[in-house]
Order: sequence, then C-alpha cells, then structure tokens
Amino acid sequence: MKKLISIILLVAMCLSLAACSDSKSNDNAKPLEPQVTQMKYICELATMQCYYHNVAKYFEKDASGALWWKKDRKFWVEYSGIVTIGIDASLVTMTIDGDAVTITIPPAKVFKCKVDEKTLSKDSFIVARDSAAVEAEHQSEAFKSAQAKMREAAEKDTALLASAQQRAQKLLEDYVANIGNSIGKTYTIKWVYISDETDTNTGSTES
Repeated sequence: MKKLISIILLVAMCLSLAACSDSKSNDNAKPLEPQVTQMKYICELATMQCYYHNVAKYFEKDASGALWWKKDRKFWVEYSGIVTIGIDASLVTMTIDGDAVTITIPPAKVFKCKVDEKTLSKDSFIVARDSAAVEAEHQSEAFKSAQAKMREAAEKDTALLASAQQRAQKLLEDYVANIGNSIGKTYTIKWVYISDETDTNTGSTES
C-alpha cells in the first residue's frame, strides 16, 4: 500500500510539473502546490480494513412447545468479520497562505461491517443440547445481530479510530512534503480537526 501511494504521488507531481512546463509562456499559469483533490484521493486510499473474530449468542425464550413442555432456542455462532474504517474524504478541505497549509480533517469513522461468510461452516454453529430447532431464518437473525455488535465494538475502539486518522494524516503530510521538496519550499501544516460535535481543534506540523 505504501509503495502504491508513493507511486501515485509521484505520478501526480510529474503530471503537475508537465502541465507547468507546457504553460511556461502563460503568465497566468498556476504554480505547483498541494491540491485538495489529491488529498481527498489520498484519504480514500488510507481506508483500513480490520478483521474481527467473535462469538455471537442467539437466545429465544419459549420458542417451541406448549405449557410445561416449552423449549428455548439457544445457539452460538463463531464468526469472523471485516470492518472498514477511514476518513470521509468529502469533508477534507485545504487553504494555502504562502508557506502555511491549513488542512481540515474529520475524525475516522466506521464505513461498514460485514460478517465474512467464507469463515462460516457447520462447525461454526454450536446448538445447545436442549434447544428448540434452529432454522435458516434464526441463523440470518444471528448474523444481523453479529454485524450490529461488531459495528458497535469498532465504533467504541477509540485507539483503532485514532490510528486510522493518524494514518491519513501521515500520508497527507508526506504528500505536502513531496510537493514542497519538488519546488524547494518547506510547508508548515496547520491541522483543524472536526469533532463529532462539529467543534474544531487545531495543531500544526512542518513538512
């Protein structure tokens, strides 16, 4: 992934340099500098896929039978799932003032969760000895519950979300630094963080 991103950044800079070279005769040609469209693309590349392994429990009281012969439906399913986490690239903005680059970035969030059906087999299901019959509809309901719990766990994993945001920031820093190196300029990056409450915090780094 790192190699792929480096190649993309290099190609982007080469295209920009070529455009500048072809328009030397144009006095209004825009100088090479960081582009917000490239930053949005980099954030999309920074999306992470995380793998979760867990056991989901299904319980339905008095699921079958009558009177004193009622049975509960109880079973467990062992599963693995994939959680996609990243930055909403549409919320990334940038302004440039001389050598100062201000980048506004939102917190990382969970995009989607999915139980990996390839990891499921008949051995993944453990039915309690005294359980009522388990049908396909009950298994489907257990999957939905598993996905919901997986999303909930991922959304509460602040360390994982912070890691995803830092990953995107590092790639953006590298991009700005590469642009600066190509034109002999050292940019200072000021970060504006969009919080869940839409307030902002700021920080700065040099690139």
